[in-house]
Amino acid sequence: MPELDNQTKRRTLVTGGAGFVGRHLVDALADRGDHVTALDLREVPAWRPEIEIQQVDLRHSGEVERAIAGHDIVFHNASLVHTKHNRERDVWDVNLGGTENVLAACRKHGVRKLVYVSSASVVYEGRDIEGGDETLGYSQVSQAPYADSKIAAEKLVLAENSPELATVAIRPHVIFGPGDVRLLPAILQRARAGKLKFEVGPGTHLSDFTYIDNLTDALLLAADRLAPQSPIAGQAYFVTNGEPMGFFAFIKQILAKLELPPIRGRVPFALAYGVAAIAEAWDTLKGGTLHAEDGMSRFAIRYLCTHHYFDISKAKRDLGYKPKVSLAEGIERTVAAIRAES
Repeated sequence: MPELDNQTKRRTLVTGGAGFVGRHLVDALADRGDHVTALDLREVPAWRPEIEIQQVDLRHSGEVERAIAGHDIVFHNASLVHTKHNRERDVWDVNLGGTENVLAACRKHGVRKLVYVSSASVVYEGRDIEGGDETLGYSQVSQAPYADSKIAAEKLVLAENSPELATVAIRPHVIFGPGDVRLLPAILQRARAGKLKFEVGPGTHLSDFTYIDNLTDALLLAADRLAPQSPIAGQAYFVTNGEPMGFFAFIKQILAKLELPPIRGRVPFALAYGVAAIAEAWDTLKGGTLHAEDGMSRFAIRYLCTHHYFDISKAKRDLGYKPKVSLAEGIERTVAAIRAES
């Protein structure tokens, strides 16, 4: 897409703009010619001249309102990922309270489009999902504060859709790629320390994965097709690579390519779930640890021992989405980036 001149540049805002997903999205928006404002809780220097960084706490309505003023479109990407059953207030204040503040600011300042980065976990009830599509209802079973708060936030975003503000929700699953600061770094740290010796469950359950560039493409496609009263307004879409495979099969490929010690043993679900429950209880007694997802939560163990992969036909049909980077190529690119950083 050719760069737009200064008179016609879209003014686009991304919450959580300095994180893993946010940074990739901000770069893609700047590459296509948008003037981009990235909001983040941390103080982060701008990494390219076309973008503006603002340090904003989404829990503070005044800060959010001032930041959103003057923008044409908002990508609401920021959320607090915490799958343990503690620190609930923090999770809800960011994931739902922050969304309420973003929507209020969009209404006040006449923003016409809001693209919400949701999660496939909004339909997960602890049971197998095999080729699930958007006809699945929201989970009626509480899984974790993160999943519960994302359900409430997505419901709010889609209910807000109106002739004045068009909204759409994109539901990725297990996002990976260069720049990941959460999923693979924690796993690789354990592998390098010789502590990643066992996989959980029978190893037969399949999971979807979403390479970061594919998610970015889907978000841009959704934004381009979104308008008040357009067919995608008020809709939710699963977006993945569409190539389900076992979670530990995915991890084993990365370990092998990085020449790290292989996983050799297996722990049954019941034992892993019990250990996770104890670890979660101990973490709660200590006050709860945010930003320290180590896989030792009941939610994470249950996830590893159920199928959860999705039908992306709706996104292909309505958004024109097609995963451009295959799972195999995504793994190669991710491994190359990890090697470059080493």
